[in-house]
Amino acid sequence: MSKEILLQGVVPIIPTPFRDDESIDLQGITSCVEFAVRCGVCAVCLPAYGSEFYKLTEAERRLVVETAIKAAAGRVGIIAQSNHPSARCAADLARRHEDLGADLISFAIPRLFALPAADLLDYCRTVCRAVQRPVLIQDFNPGGPTVGAEFARALHDECPNFRYLKLEEPLMSGKVRAIREATQVQIGVLEGWGGMYLLDLIPSGICGLMPGLGPADLLQKIWQLGTGGQVDEALDLFEHLLPQLVYSLQSMELFLCLEKRLLALRQVLNESNIHVRRPTWTPDAQALAHGDFLNRRVLAAAERSVSRVS
Repeated sequence: MSKEILLQGVVPIIPTPFRDDESIDLQGITSCVEFAVRCGVCAVCLPAYGSEFYKLTEAERRLVVETAIKAAAGRVGIIAQSNHPSARCAADLARRHEDLGADLISFAIPRLFALPAADLLDYCRTVCRAVQRPVLIQDFNPGGPTVGAEFARALHDECPNFRYLKLEEPLMSGKVRAIREATQVQIGVLEGWGGMYLLDLIPSGICGLMPGLGPADLLQKIWQLGTGGQVDEALDLFEHLLPQLVYSLQSMELFLCLEKRLLALRQVLNESNIHVRRPTWTPDAQALAHGDFLNRRVLAAAERSVSRVS
């Protein structure tokens, strides 16, 4: 097995580039991985919500992971997300991704219907025990509470390969501190939701964030400034990105659309492979124009950041 990847800083989600006929453009995935390498991130993740995993067949999920691993060639860690509402099927997906050579295994806790904590723990234990690689668990639950400190402690006690927890909710600084304390800092907490709460959570001890790929280099710079104590400078840079995050994350499908358009603006993708698989939420002309305006501001901020470093 490869050397274990330590997740620290920005861990972007690789989108799935679709052509006009909704077929997957594998070269587009390679281009996304190359961009992530240039951004200097430690790892990338796919196929997640931001990859439209819920619109992919199991064969397609395997194919995008396989493509990303080959494109990475050991230069950046690959986190293979293995989502399925069935514990047995999720465990099988996780084993397959491990066999392909993924550096970490990830899965989202199923939130289609409410389940007791004991049954959620059983689900997570089943998937974690199916693999030997480190595991990252995502809990995205807009309709209710996410797992917390006691859940993390109990699962880590039984499954030491459970190493990371991705949460995406506001006002969770207390939860981050509680999870770190309960697990003796054995579980790293990553913030999702585009990185919107990044600067609020750095003092609480998050180990990183899992945003979209489009602003990954900009967020990496914000992370470095924020963790380096340069909070004012980090906020100055973050202010150029925040309007785009707030606007796009009004709808996950709008986020997918604008994320791909941002990547085209950055010459990572192109007009032929930025389609979102149906069904989706298609923005009207005014909404799209405003999204493009905000994307251009993100691009300008990223370019200024790079020029300062140079």
